[in-house]
Amino acid sequence: MRTFSPVEEAAARLVTDLTFDAIPAEALAGARRLLQDQLALQVGSAALPWSQAVLDVTRAAHAPGTAHVVASGDAMSAADAAFVNATFGHGFEYDDAHRASSAHPGSCVVSAALAVGEELGADMRDVLTSIVAGYEVYTRIGTLANPDLLVRGFHPHGLLSTFGAAAVVAKLRGFDLDTTGHALSIALSHASGTTEYSSGGGSIKRVHSGIGTRNGIRAAELAAAGITGPTTFLTGGKGFFRAFAGLDVGEDAAVRFGLDRTFEISRIWLKPYCCCGINHAYVDGARQLTGKPDQVESVLLGIQTGGDVVIGNQNRNAYAPKIIEHLQYSLPFQFALSMLGRGNGFSTHQAYLAGQLDLGEDSDVAALARKVKIEVRPELDEQYPGRWVADLTVSYQDGTAEHVFVDNPIGTAENPMSQADLDAKFHDVLSSALPEDRRTELLRAIKDGDLDQPVAEFAKLLLV
Repeated sequence: MRTFSPVEEAAARLVTDLTFDAIPAEALAGARRLLQDQLALQVGSAALPWSQAVLDVTRAAHAPGTAHVVASGDAMSAADAAFVNATFGHGFEYDDAHRASSAHPGSCVVSAALAVGEELGADMRDVLTSIVAGYEVYTRIGTLANPDLLVRGFHPHGLLSTFGAAAVVAKLRGFDLDTTGHALSIALSHASGTTEYSSGGGSIKRVHSGIGTRNGIRAAELAAAGITGPTTFLTGGKGFFRAFAGLDVGEDAAVRFGLDRTFEISRIWLKPYCCCGINHAYVDGARQLTGKPDQVESVLLGIQTGGDVVIGNQNRNAYAPKIIEHLQYSLPFQFALSMLGRGNGFSTHQAYLAGQLDLGEDSDVAALARKVKIEVRPELDEQYPGRWVADLTVSYQDGTAEHVFVDNPIGTAENPMSQADLDAKFHDVLSSALPEDRRTELLRAIKDGDLDQPVAEFAKLLLV
């Protein structure tokens, strides 16, 4: 392993050195909360039109195997099953986020761990360990590249999921240090995805997680077969950080991958709202306003540079969403929905998708959205690195004004969703897919299940 540079070796060593017994209690609790949220979303989102399209394509052309697609129970290779399941889990802007990397690790690491674990005959202890390994590699690489990936137009999750999935496989298959390093290195050649969908639309965004997860699994398979990658895949002159983020990351960053550091999985962000996470602080802020929406004269929303690229002025459909992807990435409309009390959750966006929510130019939501001005505040980038915050000033027709600042929206590690609220989200998302007794059984297995339970047995709980 001497051939790998220090940062690259540290990333690989995190995977190989991690054991279940070394996982701190708060990190293990985070992994279980992540599993609860992500599996509900996978099963609950399986019937969405783009989810069914991906499943149909994969049914028509997949490798045989013993891993299973959630809900339907289709058997196929681990890479194919993880591709479908990760797409389901990232399919409706409701999945977990990680503030410091501006990404969504859960759909990747959970899907890879369950599919590969089922294929290998692993138990749930192995699955949880590999989820933590994948999550830590994914987020620690991502944190070093944030917010530069977003500012440059890349979708962090699309890029990082290849590394996360490769780390999951390396842990489950017991790769040595050298093979793990090459699995992560080969993953670089699979990294792709931009955020143009936030302006131009396109359901392909829903599939970014599946693409990255499958490619990360394949990267690990290639490494196991003896294929090698560049030894400076992260820090080299044409490595990940310089090529994608324009950053020069030095050898001192190796300490960021140590097992003595705070585990990022203990700081997961579980979403209460079904839209891009950068909107969430504004949604919370709008709910705090005391003035009447019909008395609003103007709204000024201060935003960070990266946020403006995704949900603000640089999103050309922010003020006139025409499809569901536009709506979930529109700050003016998400603010208006919140202030008008229409909600920003699963049912609201399902209603829009079904044509039951009018957001046309004559609607009260559109009228309020037109009063919103978005102003880039670069100082917020410096003051709140790794956090998406919101600065709101609302002026009313009577000359009064309200100012609200939100730095820790609901669901973040600093302002976590309660277990009761997370359980309520779990049941809400699954209400149309599983009866209450099945939901309760699944939830019990996630929270307090036997660590020696085979993954194949656990996976049966995910069938509809």
